[in-house]
Amino acid sequence: MRALVVEDYEVLRESLAKGLRDQGYAVDATGEGQEGLWYAENHPYDVVILDLMLPGLGGLELLRELRAAGNTTPVLVLTARDAIEDRVTGLDLGADDYMVKPFAFDELLARLRALVRRRYAHVDAILRIADLEIDTRARRVRRAGDVVALSAREYALLEYLAHRSGHIVSRTELWDHAYDEAAEPNSNVLDVHISHLRRKIDDGRERKLIHTKRGQGYVLGEEP
Repeated sequence: MRALVVEDYEVLRESLAKGLRDQGYAVDATGEGQEGLWYAENHPYDVVILDLMLPGLGGLELLRELRAAGNTTPVLVLTARDAIEDRVTGLDLGADDYMVKPFAFDELLARLRALVRRRYAHVDAILRIADLEIDTRARRVRRAGDVVALSAREYALLEYLAHRSGHIVSRTELWDHAYDEAAEPNSNVLDVHISHLRRKIDDGRERKLIHTKRGQGYVLGEEP
């Protein structure tokens, strides 16, 4: 999953970015409202964390412009402004959730997971594909009851494929949702991570779940 953090307080911005990366998110971060709008308009994020009090373009105006352009990326407002009218305004302008600082990071993570599930029309925090189970709360994967140990990047790729299970996911789409702006798109890192993931999920098993569609991308699920 890929997240955008728009927060002008550098210490908090860096802390959020590190915490999310530790949880397997690909993260882009900025302290400028105008730059945040550019990021949101030009990258396919799974969720945006947005402060309201930003230099230049404020958070509410950023949100207004984003929704006016038809961008439906889930937005969680994270702000010190706790007045009821601020919450109402933020939600009416298109925010999907609203949290007041100070906040508990675990609660933030839970809210982000809920937004991602809603985005991909999943209700349960556990994603199931055949005998594969992905617990998005614990970030734990099991195949036929056996725990599968994955790196943070491998888990991120698998979770996105699971949210899109049964559909062909192009290399570009997979890259856009599992790697941030700093990653080098011309490298073979995606091939390496998919190869490792396929080995851990499918090797030694009669039913293969990760399939390559030549020239199109990847599918997670049982072949018809």
